[in-house]
Amino acid sequence: VQLQASGGGLVQAGGSLRLSCAASGRTFSSDDMGWFRQAAGKEREFVAAISWIGSSTYYADFVKGRFTISRDNPKKMVYLQMNSLKPEDTAVYYCAAGSRSRDPDRYDYWGQGTQVTVSS
Repeated sequence: VQLQASGGGLVQAGGSLRLSCAASGRTFSSDDMGWFRQAAGKEREFVAAISWIGSSTYYADFVKGRFTISRDNPKKMVYLQMNSLKPEDTAVYYCAAGSRSRDPDRYDYWGQGTQVTVSS
């Protein structure tokens, strides 16, 4: 599976962004998917995950109520809608395939990342 993340950019605090992750290659609809982020000088951290059918979603505590993960299997797309953004959300955001775990080592495939910068 090849993953291509997009949709990042510069936004003011309180604003919104929608990240997209396009998958190509082998069957996508059977893959659990996740989003992670990595701020400068920090370790990669779990943001959200979604089951292969989209019926179950998981979130880090710091994004609950602000971010929403979703997927469109026919289009081979996964999305992360981010609302009420805060400066501490600034990071490179990565999509990943193969698990719904909070542990990045459980994922098999990674996209290249998209930068999100939130100004105060």
